[in-house]
Amino acid sequence: MEFTFEFLAQLFMTSLGHWYVIIPAIIIGLVIGAIPGLGPANSLIILLPFTLALEVNAAMAFMVALYCSSRMGAGIPAILVNIPGTAGAAATPFDGYPMTQKGMAQQALTLCFVASAFGGLIASIFSIFSLPVLARAGYYFHSVEMVVVMLFGLTLIAVVSSGNTLKGLIGGMFGLLVGAIGPDVIYSAPRATFGFLELYDGVPVVAVLIGVFAISEALLMIEVESILTEAGKIRMAAQSAWAATWEGVRMALKRWWHIVWTSFIGLGIGVVPGAGAPIAAFVAYQQSRLFSKQPDRYGTGHPEGIIAPESANNGVTSGSLIPLLTLGIPGGSTAAVMLIVIQFHGITLGPRIFLDRPEFPYGVLMGMVVTYLFMVGTILPLARYMARVTLIPTQYLAPVIISFTLVGAFAPRAYIFDMGVALVFGVIGYIARKTGYQVSAILIGVILGPYVERYLMRALRISEGDPMVLFSSTLGNVLWAFLVLSLILPPVIERIRKR
Repeated sequence: MEFTFEFLAQLFMTSLGHWYVIIPAIIIGLVIGAIPGLGPANSLIILLPFTLALEVNAAMAFMVALYCSSRMGAGIPAILVNIPGTAGAAATPFDGYPMTQKGMAQQALTLCFVASAFGGLIASIFSIFSLPVLARAGYYFHSVEMVVVMLFGLTLIAVVSSGNTLKGLIGGMFGLLVGAIGPDVIYSAPRATFGFLELYDGVPVVAVLIGVFAISEALLMIEVESILTEAGKIRMAAQSAWAATWEGVRMALKRWWHIVWTSFIGLGIGVVPGAGAPIAAFVAYQQSRLFSKQPDRYGTGHPEGIIAPESANNGVTSGSLIPLLTLGIPGGSTAAVMLIVIQFHGITLGPRIFLDRPEFPYGVLMGMVVTYLFMVGTILPLARYMARVTLIPTQYLAPVIISFTLVGAFAPRAYIFDMGVALVFGVIGYIARKTGYQVSAILIGVILGPYVERYLMRALRISEGDPMVLFSSTLGNVLWAFLVLSLILPPVIERIRKR
């Protein structure tokens, strides 16, 4: 295949011609992402008959657009009401919600939209020009390397608990114990299920996320009249709608390099099958704070604290499709649904796709580029209206949040039991917040704990129980070195600053 400008231009015009499915998919995806518990995979399964009826290129354009926009949509409730729409947006409230409380919800939303759109756009364009090379990247990440990558995310516990390290570690350990509920990795023997069959697949992460973030936050809202501080109310009343949007755009473009390098973190993690947006968001946030000149501002409404996770989790979108398009291996549940549609239309994925139908894999990524371009013009004007949600009195907002999020807890598995799990963890999250424990640390442990265990046990089984296998890989040792530096550098830099 000859990779020429004419070839790219033809792909771009073809993708642009699918605007009639891309724009509705963007709107649907934003709504789905903004409702906690309703992920793109569940939505695509519901819409499967529609995608099967479309021509394959139009179907892929629709699914890709819905996938990308749902990633962006998950950041909306994370910023406005401290409730991430999906686990991939779990790091966004760290700085997004404090900005909202200060009356800067519109600026925070704009930061989220710009970082998401341009982060995804940069990763998609880079993927087009390096698709065959990136396809091989997954071969270099085995169990050992993945253990270190997961540990990068777990180190975020120390970041979010900088105010009280002991309570942060206790919260993280509690999350790890909760994540261990369910079948063990080797024999699939149930652990700590207390006889509940619904826990034999493990604790439902969506229900835990909804409980510790959404329901606990709603219970806290009941105690106050507004989620805005008094200064925040004054700021919201004084600022001009469009001026606040442009202020957010300027804040994002001023940090363009931050968007670029965090989007590459998302792309790199997305290429590895089994990794995903939560890991990319946590790692990007941790690395962003590590290399920041103002690490103390993270967690207080710092713009870079929004840019890093949002740019990274949208960089994952193109990365997660690369194993699917080049090897036929879905990198996640959303990609698995896409594989069903692709196979229904008689397309065989694998290395020969670049010889037989090169326009297909490149066309899918080009459709992602067009989607992000459409998203910039579609969603930026909506920031001014979405920010008005913060003016709703909490006596009305809290019951609505609990009602919608309980439906979101039910949706993934259709178990009433999951709604009960969400309520239980809502009470746990409320108690944790009132006593000074970080619910973010709990959630990080719940999400990443099972991943660490899975890859660690796989590595130990391959080495017949030799722990030195964790240091047997050159790439793994490089990652270990970076991990050690990530833990050592912050206190060293802080000491130098104080001097």
